[in-house]
Amino acid sequence: MDPVIQHDPAGHRFFADLSGKFAELRYAERDDATVDLHHTFVPPDLRGGGVAGALAAHALDWARASGHKVLPSCPYVAAYIRRHPEYADIVAG
Repeated sequence: MDPVIQHDPAGHRFFADLSGKFAELRYAERDDATVDLHHTFVPPDLRGGGVAGALAAHALDWARASGHKVLPSCPYVAAYIRRHPEYADIVAG
């Protein structure tokens, strides 16, 4: 599955509409330079298809491009970063 990821800055989330079912990664701005990627959700029947990974990559790429550091408090995002060490440089702290 190659989902189209959209950013909803007002809602502090990245999301994908998967035929009427929504997957999302929520974040909170901690300060001008740091965002907390705190929750990822993919509908149960769509898990295992790479949607959560696409959300994480999109959010991390956005954070890097916008000059933010990230707090990966979502266990999925933290695990994603461990599997993709190219994002380690934008982890806060």
